[in-house]
Amino acid sequence: MSAQILFVLVMLAASLVAFALELLSVDVIALLVVVMLVLGGALTPEQAFAGFASDVIIVLASLFVLSGALVRTGVMEWAAQAIQRLGEHSESRIISYLMPLCGGLSAFLSNTSTTAMLMPAVVEYAKRSKISPSRLLMPLAYASMLGGSATLMGTSTNLAASGLISKLGMEPVTLFEFLPIGLAMMLVGTVYMMFAGRHLLSSRTPASFVEEYEITRYLSEIMVREDSRLARTTLGDAALSERGVHVMAIVRDDARVLPLPSTRLEANDVLIVQASRDSLLELDEDPGLSFEATGRISDEELAGHGKVMEAIIMPGSWLIARTLKALRFRERFSVSVLAIHRRGTSHPTAISNLPLAVGDVLLLQGSEEHLGLLQGSHRIRLLGEVARTPFRRRAGTIVLSATLAAVALAASGVLSLSVAFLAAALVAVLGRCVSAEEAYRLIEWRLIMLIGGMTSLGVAMTETGAAELVASWVAQATSQFGPYAVMTAFIVLTMLLTQALSNAAAALVVVPVAVSTAMQVGMEPRTLAVVVALSASLSFITPLEPACLLVYSPGKYRFMDFVRVGVPLSLLALVVLLALVPVFWPM
Repeated sequence: MSAQILFVLVMLAASLVAFALELLSVDVIALLVVVMLVLGGALTPEQAFAGFASDVIIVLASLFVLSGALVRTGVMEWAAQAIQRLGEHSESRIISYLMPLCGGLSAFLSNTSTTAMLMPAVVEYAKRSKISPSRLLMPLAYASMLGGSATLMGTSTNLAASGLISKLGMEPVTLFEFLPIGLAMMLVGTVYMMFAGRHLLSSRTPASFVEEYEITRYLSEIMVREDSRLARTTLGDAALSERGVHVMAIVRDDARVLPLPSTRLEANDVLIVQASRDSLLELDEDPGLSFEATGRISDEELAGHGKVMEAIIMPGSWLIARTLKALRFRERFSVSVLAIHRRGTSHPTAISNLPLAVGDVLLLQGSEEHLGLLQGSHRIRLLGEVARTPFRRRAGTIVLSATLAAVALAASGVLSLSVAFLAAALVAVLGRCVSAEEAYRLIEWRLIMLIGGMTSLGVAMTETGAAELVASWVAQATSQFGPYAVMTAFIVLTMLLTQALSNAAAALVVVPVAVSTAMQVGMEPRTLAVVVALSASLSFITPLEPACLLVYSPGKYRFMDFVRVGVPLSLLALVVLLALVPVFWPM
């Protein structure tokens, strides 16, 4: 083993550990890998940065713009309305309708966009039909992943794998080459969720907001006396939220006053606050305040202090990694955050310094007008009550026509995929469907950096011989059992890696090894590369895939829910791949 091979394998192991432990954001890890590969002499600068100049990057960025434009112009609103028009049906029938609808959309939009667009409608339908949202949200997320695997544009994983396959000297994947497998997987996944998977899901009856977020445990009443330092100051100047004390309502002369930052406190006001014991003890230093515990409060009483709704932090939101305190959330939006639900855990206090993350569900309180403005900002999405995106006829027609034209031109071979979708994205901007500034905000730059960086690692593994070495180990362990054993090994390896890495990163790491292994055991290299690409899109076992992460908190799931439902679905996916891939891609 040469020093260069050892260095590349060390970089591979280090990146896997960094991804799994979330030591840094995925884009920073990928860029560090690129720099280290150049400094270590494994790649020249031209080779290292070739991944960022790939036409795959252009296609991916263009698809982000087109997906965002389709949603923002109201073109995709009909899908949410179709769910809302559903009558009362059995769970299995609802799933049989919901999953193909979601899968069909995600074949042309990103998995995350499709899940985000349909999730509020599904939550509202579930509550209206007295069904736990947990019974429908996981099938929704799985359907978006299954549908995304059917086309090249359906998921960034397929695009990334196709780009690397091309760099390794093979024909890139065509737009609808994966369609037979995708349709088969969609059928198998839907039948599984209809008749078996839904029985493995826990049915969590939606609790009241005060119970679910444990708000009552932290409610107190504070009387502001004449000699208090708070008397005659505004709530904004009092900065109570910065001290961990959230004012939910003000009772003045038996009337309730909405607690806005501009609201001025007066003597004899009673503040209904949500705070931990330590935060209240700090306030106890003010002799002009008197405290007492309040009784239990219902959702109706909570709403009496302002409308209460849940909202989810979406991927790409500029709120991510920022705290409520740094954002001055209440002052900026005139909306209060009562609690945060993150991955099965409620945070009813000490939330002002908690960095927000994708998938966080915020319990919001405010006027209907301010909540609507917050929804309209596209920074977060309200749950349980669908806010309609009005259809902009002219803009919607332009962006839909441009997208369909790009698909037709790319599928027929008249234009390359990159030119067709870049032209469509430009039409969307020139047609004022989205502004140029919005277009740049719609692009998920972290994913772009991840794919560019991990493509460079894949190239380094091939150039230095590291992929060939690892392939020899795999070949020795599996080749004696035949080509199906080799395929099974790579399917399982890829699926397991997607639990720790992003799907695209897993594909980019395994494809070079799969190609080298195929050459050593006498299989068709492109067939094994296709197996890896498809396997990387089928990450059902944990909630770390973005679509699953989005439904994690709204569905009030636990980690083991995904393991229990996802493992059988992953085994079914393995059987489908073993049965159908050799039919369409001879071994």
